[in-house]
Amino acid sequence: MTSHTPDINKAEQVATSPRSAIIGPIAANIAFVMELTLVPLLLPAIQGQFGLSIGELAWVFNSYGIAVAVGVLVGGWCGDVFNTRKVFAYGVAFFAAGSLLVASADSFAMLIAGRALQGLGGGIFSPLVPLLLTRASPLRPGRALIFWGSIAGYVAALAPLFYGSFLVDYGWSNAFVFIAIIASISLVILSGTPGADTSASYFRAKNSYKELLKAHRLWVTFLYVFCTYGCITYYLFRLPVWLSSSDVGAASVGFALSVVWLTFSGLSTLLRNMVDRHHLRTIMAAAPFLIAAGFLLSYFSENLLLVIVSSVLVGSGLACSNAPSTQLILRLAPKGMSAVSTSLDITFARLGGIITVAAVADMNFAYAAPVICVSCFIAAFCAMAAGKGLATST
Repeated sequence: MTSHTPDINKAEQVATSPRSAIIGPIAANIAFVMELTLVPLLLPAIQGQFGLSIGELAWVFNSYGIAVAVGVLVGGWCGDVFNTRKVFAYGVAFFAAGSLLVASADSFAMLIAGRALQGLGGGIFSPLVPLLLTRASPLRPGRALIFWGSIAGYVAALAPLFYGSFLVDYGWSNAFVFIAIIASISLVILSGTPGADTSASYFRAKNSYKELLKAHRLWVTFLYVFCTYGCITYYLFRLPVWLSSSDVGAASVGFALSVVWLTFSGLSTLLRNMVDRHHLRTIMAAAPFLIAAGFLLSYFSENLLLVIVSSVLVGSGLACSNAPSTQLILRLAPKGMSAVSTSLDITFARLGGIITVAAVADMNFAYAAPVICVSCFIAAFCAMAAGKGLATST
């Protein structure tokens, strides 16, 4: 919770913000989510066009994640210090430019450069989406955030299915062009939105960062995020490659990935009223076991039915870990450090994906499975440790 008192005139101005103040950030987030869910589907085609090894393909995947991890910290800090809408707009512009650079890449180096610019922009603007939405709808912030989450979940679910069924014959580069167009539309909408935005006005105490470092349960939760998101990211990275090597069509691969996100969206909605002090730790602890079970089942990739079941399990694990861990992080964050804590949440998630993919990408299943299972076990232990005492805390 922050301790600032908003100016009444500014609050009234924001309260009457037009719909474009909500639609603009959501449109940018749609482009961000499309990148997240489409790129795993596009990896086999990118690998084939450039003749990449699995290690080089991992860099195509990880260069974006590394840049996002950096951009999140930059965006979170700049959003508090400078004009939030301008910082957001710069991030969206970088993201759109990077997407176009990837689409036009004719070399591995150009591909990596585009992915890095795309990731930096996505990292800068993504932490500011919920901030802009709550400022645009201060009287009904929950409604705006629920709308944002619902749109993101269904875009994540349907984008790979739609591309795999209808657009795959037009080439992988057109997907990045479409992502750039959506991001550009967001900029156009925001540029036509009246009203000046200001940076956050609360004062951050000098010892806040010391308090952050002393919040041990918060860092245990960050480790939980690192492990769970690392395993999920590796699953999303490796599954299309496994399926393609088994001569599974792009439409089926897209369907398998869509099942992950449909399960995530549906189960997240069902869990919304259950994530309270009594259920939070149980839900978080269940996630690693669901992820591990889904990963082990995905080994039987020649059986599409088992792959779909594995996607359901991993999607369920994502639902049980995503919002609950963020909620716990907000509870454990020191006073005045919520924005920094949520930025670190995203950073640890991305770092988990980067390191796990880099470490396990070249391993066959017999070696990758123990690594993923150990990581899930660590995550389960962290959930129990970080969530201890929630039922009785105030």
